[in-house]
Amino acid sequence: MAVAAARRRRQEERLWAWGLPLGVFAVGAGLWELATINSESLIIPTFSQTMVGLYQLLFQTGQLWGPLLLSNQALVLGYVLAVTVGVGLGLGMARARWLESIADPYVHMMLAMPTAPLIPLVMMALGLGIESRVLIVFLFAFIYITVNTRAGVRNVDPGLIEMARSFGASEADVWRRILIPGAVPAILAGLRIGLGRAVNGMVVAELLLVATGIGNLLLEFRAAFHSGLLFATVLAVALEAIVLLALMRVLEDRLAPWASSVVGD
Repeated sequence: MAVAAARRRRQEERLWAWGLPLGVFAVGAGLWELATINSESLIIPTFSQTMVGLYQLLFQTGQLWGPLLLSNQALVLGYVLAVTVGVGLGLGMARARWLESIADPYVHMMLAMPTAPLIPLVMMALGLGIESRVLIVFLFAFIYITVNTRAGVRNVDPGLIEMARSFGASEADVWRRILIPGAVPAILAGLRIGLGRAVNGMVVAELLLVATGIGNLLLEFRAAFHSGLLFATVLAVALEAIVLLALMRVLEDRLAPWASSVVGD
């Protein structure tokens, strides 16, 4: 009986986790369709027109795949760089006071300052190649990964560290057995937030820096007043972000199943 009840609970939780977002999406799509039909707008397409445009871009003409691949090159490289630097810097700042005293003012500055104004500076320094787009994606993402990583290490119970020291644990042992496992939920949450910011940086870079990939497609459809294809491209980017974040959540559940109960969304 207990096993059956637990299985039923899991099924209900799974249904609720999927059913609620799908229900909200269905309601939003219906309202979008009705609002645009009643307004007879020439600029905003209906939901059905947007879905037809998405189907055309993905399967009929395949016009979306090339720009999406081009944009994702900068996304992948910039995000990997942000994870490498952000996690390393966050771990170092959490344990090395001298490093924190040096980096902390710049971390606060990056948190407070909008990233978009840095794009012209990046363009002047690196030109219009992929290097500048990778750096912009990095700048959008790494600071959130750094802050979450540092917070995760700092939130580990100091009593555990003192007890490990009293039993003769080395610094490497403290990192391996206490700090890293304790900080994993916050680190993974930072990676998830950073991934969302990286997608944002990918699109902003191409709209404000150089018209390549998805950004070029958006500007092309806007200039031709192809509103259905324009909204379909935006929807495709949003769907990619949703899929990437869902995969990150799956990875988070596999690596740290206790993370969802420790760190909120």
